[in-house]
Amino acid sequence: MRAAGLGQVVAGRYRVTGEPVGSAVPAQDLRSGESVLLHALELPELLLADQLSAGQLLAGQLLADQPLEGPDPEYGGRVAARVAARTRETPSHPRLLQGIEVFADEELLWVAEEYPVGVPLAELAGAGPVPPYRAAEIAADLAGALRALHALGLAHGNISLDTVLVCEDGATMLGGLLLGAAEETLCAELGGPVPRRVYEARAVLLGARAERWAPDPGPQADCWALGVLLHRLLTGRAPYPEDDLPTLLSAVRDGAAEPADGCGPLRPLVERLLRPDPAARPTAAAVRRWLTELLASSPEPYGPELSGAAPREPEVLPVVRPRGRLVLRRRAGREVAHGRHAGTRPRVSPALLGPLLVGGVLLAMLAALAAVVALAG
Repeated sequence: MRAAGLGQVVAGRYRVTGEPVGSAVPAQDLRSGESVLLHALELPELLLADQLSAGQLLAGQLLADQPLEGPDPEYGGRVAARVAARTRETPSHPRLLQGIEVFADEELLWVAEEYPVGVPLAELAGAGPVPPYRAAEIAADLAGALRALHALGLAHGNISLDTVLVCEDGATMLGGLLLGAAEETLCAELGGPVPRRVYEARAVLLGARAERWAPDPGPQADCWALGVLLHRLLTGRAPYPEDDLPTLLSAVRDGAAEPADGCGPLRPLVERLLRPDPAARPTAAAVRRWLTELLASSPEPYGPELSGAAPREPEVLPVVRPRGRLVLRRRAGREVAHGRHAGTRPRVSPALLGPLLVGGVLLAMLAALAAVVALAG
């Protein structure tokens, strides 16, 4: 996969501003001034999918008995339109990164997604297993985003370490929806009507990443992928072997997940999410409720202390959380702290403080006068 270089302007709109982030590059939208993340996928620009087998197409080899045709200038635009149609009903949600645009430029299909300041979850997970209560916070945010999608009958289909961003305020956001749709559309284009060719295309494009090979399609596949992601965060490895795709698929098909021994208080949830029967898995809404109840009694800041060790901050944090009031709400034109950050409410209305102060002064003067009279008498 090719990527744009620093300073390059893609499609006359996006200027690359930094080094690659995984398989993408950060850029600035010259129209809005906002930061975006650009993903580039190679288009099969020479021949349509029914003229090449998936394996030959991905290897760049032509069928010997078929003549070479020139590139179709409309092909990339048609693929981009199909991807856009699949994601047109995406809801606006505070934990869901919005796809901005999918477009073809020369031999590449580009996907642009909003990119707020934060740390990729892959970087956080790369420092070692994530403490269970921090993982619960992450999963609760992701479940909230999935709940919004599933309520509209939509599935995400691209949950992984590479599509999750932890923002400056500690919130976790789920991205990759538009990218996942683009990848699946290209696989369908490459494979055509032959399922085996679609499988071959997915094998090359997606690789042996457990989250992308759910045993069933639809919203419940997202919940299964969330279980895989949680297991990966908590133990440092996937619950299924990822050495090669056939071994991975065999383990997924047989429901042979590794024991969730290292998942701590999240073990019951992980085991339920990884059940082979989709009807036996909790929904995204149920996952959100379960995690909310768990976090309500969680120790501060992110998990239990190590046995026999003094309390300490985690060595790797995605961000430094702001001090003071975390959540504010407006009441009668002024900001009021919410929840456990509200502090102690005043017992006396501010409007009564003036009259009470005057009354107190008068009472003090009367008491002093009575004392003088008593001493003189």
